[in-house]
Amino acid sequence: MKIYNDILETIGDTPLVKLNKLTKNIKGTVLAKIETTNPGNSVKDRMAVKMVDDAEKKGLIKPGGTIIEGTSGNTGMGLALACIARGYKLVCVLSDKQSKEKMDILRAVGAEVIVCPNNVEPDDPQSYYSVSRRLAEETPNSWYVNQYDNLSNREAHYESTGPEIWDQTDGKLTHFVVGVGTGGTISGVGKYLKEKNPDIKIWGIDSYGSVFKKYHETGEFDENEIYPYVTEGIGEDILPKNVDFSVIDRFEKVTDKDAANYTRKLAREEGIFVGNSAGAAVKGVLQLGDEIKEDDMVVVLFHDHGSRYVGKIFNDDWMRDRGFLEEDHKTAEDLIQGHIDKPMITLGVEELVSHAVGKMRQHKISQIPVTKNGEFVGMIDESTLINKILDDESMKDVPIGDIMGPKLPVVHAETSIKELSKVINKDVPAALVELGNGNHHIVTRHDLIAAIG
Repeated sequence: MKIYNDILETIGDTPLVKLNKLTKNIKGTVLAKIETTNPGNSVKDRMAVKMVDDAEKKGLIKPGGTIIEGTSGNTGMGLALACIARGYKLVCVLSDKQSKEKMDILRAVGAEVIVCPNNVEPDDPQSYYSVSRRLAEETPNSWYVNQYDNLSNREAHYESTGPEIWDQTDGKLTHFVVGVGTGGTISGVGKYLKEKNPDIKIWGIDSYGSVFKKYHETGEFDENEIYPYVTEGIGEDILPKNVDFSVIDRFEKVTDKDAANYTRKLAREEGIFVGNSAGAAVKGVLQLGDEIKEDDMVVVLFHDHGSRYVGKIFNDDWMRDRGFLEEDHKTAEDLIQGHIDKPMITLGVEELVSHAVGKMRQHKISQIPVTKNGEFVGMIDESTLINKILDDESMKDVPIGDIMGPKLPVVHAETSIKELSKVINKDVPAALVELGNGNHHIVTRHDLIAAIG
């Protein structure tokens, strides 16, 4: 009988699966190391348990204690499994860019979840780094994991993930590719593989808005490289001690949009339901495809499961709102499909400026067509309102008809995007799409930008 003593013993021995459709134009073989079969559905299970094991050996955590960690969600899940098995409490501190699914899953396995703002400096008191450290200082019998600088992180991958990949490929792999966050996976696996064969190339996938690529190439920590991005689990605005730049041969950046769309392509074209960083990793491989030769064997690691991104990457509305959704927009009617079910907001010429301000605020829109006796006679936009009200506060009580601009142009539903772009410009923020039967809907600069982005 094959019986495990607890869930932690099921970690590891994850499958290696050949990619076929997405990589059909790459000369070599591309294999995916799919870490979703770990009990916590991510590669982070490996290092989470290793860090707890080592902390226990060093006496850093005592029975009944509290483990505290800042996490993007996956390390938290691995720690939760360890805490359940060992009898510890767990507090996970996440940034607000992480998916709701990750937060809900952590709560489901008994973790206390604290959410911090993402768009702050690492040393800001509100950052999830700072909050984690503060909680550890304030909580009796607690241990702050610090996966970024805790070298048990990369040691776990040196001891388990690296040897698995070597054995599964009979040592024939030529490249290892993975998204880089804390740096534990790429550094631990990279060290092991380089020791086995120094010619193996180790490629890290980075995000725009992260410091890794430029630092690796120049040695400069450039704060101008740092800005908010959407892709979860990879890229950093700090330099974790776990990142061993000496074993990494190169970094490749992937856009948020490409990462999101290739995550969806993995599900739909390969049947592999994985998370956001997997899409970034496979797109990175494709971007570097010209460097892969016919006899090469590339192993790309997929961190976590797609179920943690159902409300984001796999949600059309979320993707469309960010201009990520790859839609075959051809006409003006195509562009309004994302909001055609919502009524078009209009103003009567007799309504007051204050009414326009209220409607813009309520519906989060920037321009409103103005009507008189059922006909479109003008348009008001936010810049006009701002200028008028700042110049004279009493303008709030003036009828819209007194300050409105020219009416919006009207286009047919089948007007091409190219033709529409000639109508909507820096002076004309929107157009009205004629849908027939006297019905119209508005198409804006935002719709046009989303379609061509």
